[in-house]
This record gives sequence, structure tokens and C-alpha cells, in this order.
Amino acid sequence: MGEASALTTYFNEMYQSDTVRLPYARLEDWTRSMPAELRQMKQAEAESLFRRIGITFAVYGEGGDPDRLIPFDMFPRVFTNAEWTRLERGIKQRARALNAFLLDVYGRGEIVRAGRIPARLVYQNDAYEKAVAGIVPPKGVYSHIVGIDLVRTGPDEFFVLEDNCRTPSGVSYMLENREIMMRMFPELFRENRIEPVDRYPDLLRRTLASVAPPKCNSEPTIVILTPGHFNSAYYEHSFLADLMGVELVEGQDLFVEGEFVWMRTTEGPRKVDVIYRRIDDAYIDPLCFRPDSMLGVPGLMDVYRSGGVSICSAPGAGVADDKAVYTFVPEMIRFYLGEEPILQNVPTWQCAKADDCKYVLENLGELVVKEVHGSGGYGMLVGPKSTAEQIAGFADRIKADPGNYIAQPTLALSTVPTFVEQGIAPRHVDLRPYCLVGERIELVPGGLTRVALKEGSLVVNSSQGGGVKDTWVLAE
Repeated sequence: MGEASALTTYFNEMYQSDTVRLPYARLEDWTRSMPAELRQMKQAEAESLFRRIGITFAVYGEGGDPDRLIPFDMFPRVFTNAEWTRLERGIKQRARALNAFLLDVYGRGEIVRAGRIPARLVYQNDAYEKAVAGIVPPKGVYSHIVGIDLVRTGPDEFFVLEDNCRTPSGVSYMLENREIMMRMFPELFRENRIEPVDRYPDLLRRTLASVAPPKCNSEPTIVILTPGHFNSAYYEHSFLADLMGVELVEGQDLFVEGEFVWMRTTEGPRKVDVIYRRIDDAYIDPLCFRPDSMLGVPGLMDVYRSGGVSICSAPGAGVADDKAVYTFVPEMIRFYLGEEPILQNVPTWQCAKADDCKYVLENLGELVVKEVHGSGGYGMLVGPKSTAEQIAGFADRIKADPGNYIAQPTLALSTVPTFVEQGIAPRHVDLRPYCLVGERIELVPGGLTRVALKEGSLVVNSSQGGGVKDTWVLAE
């Protein structure tokens, strides 16, 4: 997403025609009664808490120490209970369809046989792992934590920007944003009935335990597998391990012997049943994927295939969140569930199609173009904020490999009041709720709201200078 045009009107989630919308009614007095000095003091306190807790993120390619503080905005984003109920239904529907798709394409491939999605998009996809074809994971679940990125353009208009079916990050910010807001403004939580989010670690642990492998006949031992402290999301890995009361391990802490995976402990080896992995498919087993990987566990995939361990999310889940496959999710919902989509996709042009590619190349200055496998705001062109030279360069990249790109219109993302140097101003936001899929499908009310802190910017990614907000869902 790029720079906002001065001519575009944006839905302000707090104000409509100078009238405060109901969900924000009790926040207007709070902001009016907060003098600038107090606001600055509270902002400094929030930053101090974030730094003390250690909530940082890494920006790749900057050299030196990549850890920096993620900007936190104290002005919460608020949803009514009715708004959330609709979003929750749509998110659960999408998570069900994405998992049905994964189970299908690693099995009989009925959706491909029915001509509903091109075979090349699935079987020639870099994220399609032939090594897991034919495997039915416990409860038939491939993607156990689905992060669905949503944007809003009007009172009732929500769109899914993308699906994250592998290892979506950011949930630690959702939990810490709430913790810090409750600590700094307890009166707000007394005056507003806000649904809690602190059940997330318990729900995550319950989800992981519910997909224990067939050979587990006791209380499952769960671990989080991290690439290590150099990873940009390492804080989150250790944070979730602490909250769930499970071990945080690296590849060298695990080994395969016989039919099982074992963890090295001071009291001797301990069998591991469920691995919540936060490393990419390519690195999880050097005997199956990249032979040069030092992060994984040799022989892990053999144990997985034989039902000796569960890997969450399952290897191969990434084929469902490919940006070209994304365009077919509404079709998946119709095909597998026999339902109409509750949440809509953003209109998308696939450059692999000659007509779409022609349209995109003729209108590059007005579109957002993304690499099919890109993430974090990298590898994309935001037409309205790009120079003629940048547009021409990107056009050459598309012509050289059209199948690697999709394009979308520049959406008029909604705004939420945000504390800035001059006081309060509207800034553009998106939302990532975290849907847990195991024996049941659950999500806590809320998610991670990311905010574009730069005036006029539509880029909310933390890697591109965005910040975060607490997300409230009002109780009925």
C-alpha cells in the first residue's frame, strides 16, 4: 500500500460526519481530558515498558544490531461486538476452507480435477512440498495458526488482504499491547467492557495438544522450535514458550532415535510429541529438504510420516497462502464448504494471465504490485507513490517473469485516530487476527492492529516503519 491521495476520502473509524461513532463514544472525553504533557509522559512510559520487556523486531539488510523498538500507539482501535461476530465467522470459514484445500491437494486433488484452480498454481508452486504428499496429519489439519490480514474501507466493508498459513508472527504484540494499556490506563478498562485476549496462550496450547500424533498415548510434550536468537521473531518464540509453559528448543536440542523425536534435557532424553515450529520448511530436516541446514533435525520427516510426532503448522502449508492461490480462496469456500464467502478478497489481477498482465502494465501507476512469494512489504511496487523510473524498472521485472506477480487496486484503507507530535491525527490501519485450528477452531476477540505512522502512508508493515495498537472488541 502506498501514499494516500489527498482527493480520496477514507472511512474514519471514530468519526462519521463529525459525529463520534458509538464504539468510540467513551474515548472522546479521555482524549480531550489528556493534556499534551501527560500524553507525552504516557508515551515515554509505554516505550520504556516495551524496552524493559524486550519487545523488539529486526529489520533485515540494515547491518549492525538489527533490533529496534516497535512503535506503539496508545490510542486503541475499537470494534463493536456485532462487527467482531461477523469477522469471526468469516475468519473461521476461511480457515476451514484453507485447511480443506491443503488436505485435498496433498491427497486426491479434487479441486484441481474439477478445474476450479489451475494445476500449475498448485503442483509447480515453490511452496508445494512433494515430500508430504499422501500424509494426513492428525485431525486433518495442516495450518494450525492462520493469520488473516484484513483491511476496512467502510462501515460494513472488510476485505482479506492475504492469508498467512505457515508461521504468522505478531501475536506477542497483541498480548503486550493489551498488558501495557491495562497497566497505564486502568480506568479505561473499568469504563469500557472489553473482551479479554489473555486466553490466547492457553488456547494455543490446547490447540497444539489436540493434534498430538497417533503414537502419543499420554499427555503430549509440546516444544517450540526456533531458529535461534538472531531470528527477527525470537522474542515472540520465547514469550509464547514462557506463557504456555513449554520448552523453547533449537534444532541441536532435538534428535531422532527409533520411531520418535527426543529432547536433550539435564535428566536425560525426553520424548517430544508436538513441535510448534517457527522455522521454514526448507530448514526443518536436512535429510529431506536443504542438506546444508543447521537449524533442523535430521530424520524429523521420517518420524512425522510414521505418526511419531506432529509438526505445527505442517510442512507444505505455505502453498495455501501463495498470493496467486489467494485469488481462489472464495472458490475453495464454495467447493469445500458449499457456502458463499463471508469476507471478500481484494480484486486481484494475475500477471500470469495475458489479459491481466496487459492491464497491469498499462496501469502500473495506479496499482499495488506484489511478488507472489513476497512478504513484509518487500518486493512490491506501490504505483501512486513511485517514480516513472521505478515504474519502468518494475514493468521490466513483470515482463521477464509475469507469473511471479499479482496486482491489486490501491485500497482506501480506513483510519483510526493516532497520537502524533501535533496531537491526534487519523492514520491508516489493518488487522491480523490469529485463528487457531485443531480439534476445534477458536480465536480470541481482537488481533494485531498495525498502523502506518507516517502521514498519508498506507504501508503498515513494521519492517517499513509501521507501528502497533491495542485492538478492543466491546462485550455485548
